[in-house]
Amino acid sequence: MSDAPVISVRGEAVLEAEPEIARLSVHVQSQESDRRRALDRLVERNRRALELVEGLGEAVEKVETGGISITPLLRYRRREGDIRAYQGTAWIKVVVRDFTVLGELITRLGDLERTAVHGPDWALRHDSPVYNEAATRAAHEAVARARGYAEALGARLTGLVELSDEGLGRADEPAMLMARSAGFAEAAEEPEAIDLQPATQTVRAAVEARFTITAPAL
Repeated sequence: MSDAPVISVRGEAVLEAEPEIARLSVHVQSQESDRRRALDRLVERNRRALELVEGLGEAVEKVETGGISITPLLRYRRREGDIRAYQGTAWIKVVVRDFTVLGELITRLGDLERTAVHGPDWALRHDSPVYNEAATRAAHEAVARARGYAEALGARLTGLVELSDEGLGRADEPAMLMARSAGFAEAAEEPEAIDLQPATQTVRAAVEARFTITAPAL
């Protein structure tokens, strides 16, 4: 093992970037006294919501069904087999890439019968170059800090012993907005699009590094 002195440092970088995507969570419901009618209504409302979303074309990056349920609701004074209604729920997950259509999409979905919209959840893509840029800047910060320490000791860097990534994280607080319909009849005219301001995303990267140096001039 080398007896060369070692300097251990930590490099960190914090970047701010505009979001690249927005996620919406759409819940469509039905409630009827008959199980089959509850299912038929759910199928119809789910189809309407999907047609509205898919009608935006490439502005929508991904549409997924998160889950479907049909649940019997019992009366308050519960007796075996005493069911007062059946409730159906379909969960649709939407990823939007074009923010110019987002406000209109939220209000139009919220205007559908018995439909709830949660979002937008602003985010960067998992493969966003912002993460690599933050990691690179953190490594540069570690080198600069180590070089500064070495110069303070009258030494210079001679080699890298270890460089470890502490991990990348996103520390943003996405805005939350909910739109609900009254649940009876749809409006004759489309609702006005709501104004949205994308939330800035904060990306942090940190590394730990160890460098060998020449003998300090102490």
